Amino acid sequence: MAYLRIPSADRVIDDADSIRSFLLPHGIHYERWPVAGRIDRDATQEEILAAYAPEVEALKESGGYITADVVNVTPDVPNLQEMLNKFNQEHRHAEDEVRFIVKGHGIFYINPENGDPVFSIEIEEGDLINVPAGTKHWFDLCADRTIRAIRLFREKAGWTPLYTGDAIASGYQPLCFGPNPIVAKGIKIEQAVSIAA
Repeated sequence: MAYLRIPSADRVIDDADSIRSFLLPHGIHYERWPVAGRIDRDATQEEILAAYAPEVEALKESGGYITADVVNVTPDVPNLQEMLNKFNQEHRHAEDEVRFIVKGHGIFYINPENGDPVFSIEIEEGDLINVPAGTKHWFDLCADRTIRAIRLFREKAGWTPLYTGDAIASGYQPLCFGPNPIVAKGIKIEQAVSIAA
C-alpha cells in the first residue's frame, strides 16, 4: 500500500481512501488493484500484460492510451544511476505518467502549482498512479532499487522529461516508509535514539 508524506507538515497518510482523497484535488488518480496469487511478479512482460489485460484495456479506453509495456529496473541494470538521474530532477511530461506497480517500489515527489507544499507518494506492488500531464514532479527508487511496472502511453514513442531547471529536488532525499519506518539511500533508521546533553 502507498504512503503519502508531506515533509513540511511532518504528516504521513497511509490509508488508501485518504490518499485518494488527498491526491484528487491535484488531479492525481490513485487506486489499488488486487495482486495476490494473480501472477508471478517475475513473469514475462507478455504474461504480466495478459494477466492485467482487463484493467489495462479499461485504462486505455478511459484515458486514450494506445500502448502499454512493462519496465523492469533492478540494481544490476547497467548505468542505473545515470538512468535515475534523468527522472530525479524536477520535470513535467506532455502526457500522463501512468504506472501500475507489479514488484518493488519507488517514490514520486509532487510540487503543486497552487502553492501547496511538496509531497511524496511511495508506491509499491498493487498501486496504480496516474500523474497528469504538466504536473511538476520527480521520481526515485527506494533503497532496494527495484521496480517493475506496467506503463501506459498515448504516443508509441513514450514521453520525454521536460526539465523545469529548478533545483528543488536536491533538497529532498527519497524517504521510503514501506515495512521499515524510514529508508533513505540504503540507510535504515529502526529506532530514534535520544542523547542527553
